[in-house]
Amino acid sequence: MKNYVNEDQKLPLFGIGPYLVGTMGLLTVTGILLSGNILGSGVLMGIWITIFRVFGIIFIVSGLSVWFIGSMRSDMDESITENKLQTRGVYSWVRNPMYSGWWLAMLGISLMWHNAWLLVIPVVNWCIMTIVLINTEEKWLLDLYGQQYADYKKHVNRCIPFPPRK
Repeated sequence: MKNYVNEDQKLPLFGIGPYLVGTMGLLTVTGILLSGNILGSGVLMGIWITIFRVFGIIFIVSGLSVWFIGSMRSDMDESITENKLQTRGVYSWVRNPMYSGWWLAMLGISLMWHNAWLLVIPVVNWCIMTIVLINTEEKWLLDLYGQQYADYKKHVNRCIPFPPRK
């Protein structure tokens, strides 16, 4: 998938994102579909329904907010087309806010079904996301930005939004 804005651009505009998010989404939907029948023994009742749904809504809203800020409010497209490392705004709190946002939203969606078995899905999605990012985008960025990216990695979390370490 070639998605370059200009010929001097070093990184694709979308990177591995559509494939990674699609895989995590497919896994989440598969888990939800299985939760009604095969994984039905994990359905929680009583107060657990409310607890799971409240946290589900919190994670969905948080995830969509992080994704929106990272994709629509960060000038990331401009940074990519100008070959500049983006470290401002939400990128000073998390290196991959768009992936983090989707992961948080899918965690929230899984919680909405109040099935204990579905708690495995976010862990698997986390592992997939981490392995894919380490072996693709992090290598690309290290090759492109060198020590600047290595220093950035030391201070900013890969996927959990958190104030930067000094």
